[in-house]
Amino acid sequence: MLSASRTPAAGRRRRGSTFRPALAVGVAALLVSCLPTASAHPTAAGRSPAPADADSRIYVTNQQDDTVSVIDAHTHKVVATVPAGTAPEGVAIAKDGRRLYVADSGSARVSVLDTRTYKTVATVPVGKSPSGVALSPDGGSLYVTNGTSNTVSVIDTHNRRALATIPVGRSPVNVAFSGDGAQAYVANAGSGSLSVVDTRTHRVVRQIAAGRSPVAVAVTKDGKAAYVADEVGTRVLAIATDSGKATAVNVGTGPFDVAIGPDGRYAYSADLGPGNVSVIDTGSKHVSATIALGPPGTDPFNLEVTDHAIYVTNQGAGTLAVIDSASLKVISTVAVGAQPYGVAVS
Repeated sequence: MLSASRTPAAGRRRRGSTFRPALAVGVAALLVSCLPTASAHPTAAGRSPAPADADSRIYVTNQQDDTVSVIDAHTHKVVATVPAGTAPEGVAIAKDGRRLYVADSGSARVSVLDTRTYKTVATVPVGKSPSGVALSPDGGSLYVTNGTSNTVSVIDTHNRRALATIPVGRSPVNVAFSGDGAQAYVANAGSGSLSVVDTRTHRVVRQIAAGRSPVAVAVTKDGKAAYVADEVGTRVLAIATDSGKATAVNVGTGPFDVAIGPDGRYAYSADLGPGNVSVIDTGSKHVSATIALGPPGTDPFNLEVTDHAIYVTNQGAGTLAVIDSASLKVISTVAVGAQPYGVAVS
């Protein structure tokens, strides 16, 4: 999500230390028209995506446009484009769907949006270059990684105020909770580590080695494993949270985000280099399928996984890909704003 030396320039920003200019509009249009392919899902064949509720929405932050795209989850049409702060990145939605939390990296704040009116109802100052956001399982706290402050801010979602500022490793970019909410795991790209935070005391209780440049983390519901995208290389690390032992899973070049499906059977990795999503069997810890989203330069960035779909922001192509989680086929490609970054689904 960020670099230790990043500034709010208009060009594309990536987690870790790499910086690349945005693709030309003509190239992006070509990427949108590509027809991706996917291998068959090994166990879920035949299940169709369930219809979305009328008020279901997908939210995508557009980093260069300083906006959020609001997409109808049933029709896959953009229904609104909402102003945000400068360089919006991570995004999370409250369980009741009424509040959206956006990390405005260039504004050093979190914006709170009312999803019924699409208005900003509060802004909460945090550290420099906020990027990753995660809501605690009970919805009472929002954790925010502040990349150039080397801290995590804890926000009380009820009064919309910062409760604590926690020093972690260098260049923290992403955060995820254990299923019981007792621990938060922070991916520190600059330190090659995970900081484990006790959410009761707001203190780091452990550091776990996590590759060369960990840029994303997802934790299994039972809390026994953390999956980490190590951007410098071709692997996702499956780390046992008790022992710290890591099992490397080879995926495409530059894994940039990782998510675990609701049933815990599969983890998903967004692989920048080849423009793929890798499906990882969490039992065998091997890639069971690969979903092609487009040629190199598509840049799949961030993932959100529900029972019926996998949502992927493609920063190079300026699109959101919607993948049926049963067939692993792309069922829709939605044009959004410039340099889409985070995605959240109500």
